[in-house]
Amino acid sequence: MSAAAGPAGASPRPRFPGLLFVLSGPSGAGKGSVRKAWLARHPEVRFAPSVTTRAPRAGERAGVDYVFLEEEAFEARRRSGELAEWARVGDHAYGTPRQPMEEWLGRGVDVVVEKDVQGAMSLKAAYPEAVFVFILPPSSRELRRRMILRGSGSPERREMRLADAAREPGYIGEYDYALVNDEVERAAELLEVIRRAEHCRAWRRLAGGSPPLPGEEPAGEALSAPLRPLGEE
Repeated sequence: MSAAAGPAGASPRPRFPGLLFVLSGPSGAGKGSVRKAWLARHPEVRFAPSVTTRAPRAGERAGVDYVFLEEEAFEARRRSGELAEWARVGDHAYGTPRQPMEEWLGRGVDVVVEKDVQGAMSLKAAYPEAVFVFILPPSSRELRRRMILRGSGSPERREMRLADAAREPGYIGEYDYALVNDEVERAAELLEVIRRAEHCRAWRRLAGGSPPLPGEEPAGEALSAPLRPLGEE
């Protein structure tokens, strides 16, 4: 069961005071742009880049967008258990490092990662208390337009990505939220609304797994105090 579903008694107990947000969406949906706009407004949220064996694409920064590794280095991390999940996509391997992600979460810092559907489902098994958000383009026509403007890959590769994009929404039911990215700043605002709502979930508060957000007063002992009967002054 996902962290955002079911009654409080059925929800997983948070392992970390910080929240892990997992963003997915078809190539061209703009999840990276939305994530960057969100973090620009809320730098207290940390982005944990994936590791990959593929070469950097135009504009990508090593250690910022991805951690680029040789095959041998990736395999060494995988064998040592440093990756929370990993998978091969085509000719390349991708993975999610446990650190510094879990260190940040343990300090009460919210963390966001970007994963394809396969990686997100693996993280859901490992971190059921995480928050999973699927980002959609406004339409398939707009998605095609964005891919053409991006200009990365051959026309054949673009058609493959469009075919993948047509299949991926079938997994939306496995996510907690679905956002339509019709305007980046608006979608970033909605991500922050989701973050604040998740921090206010009763089961997170009662379990002590959600520290106050910026601007909030600490809850203190209020949540652990016994409730008085209704009508009692």
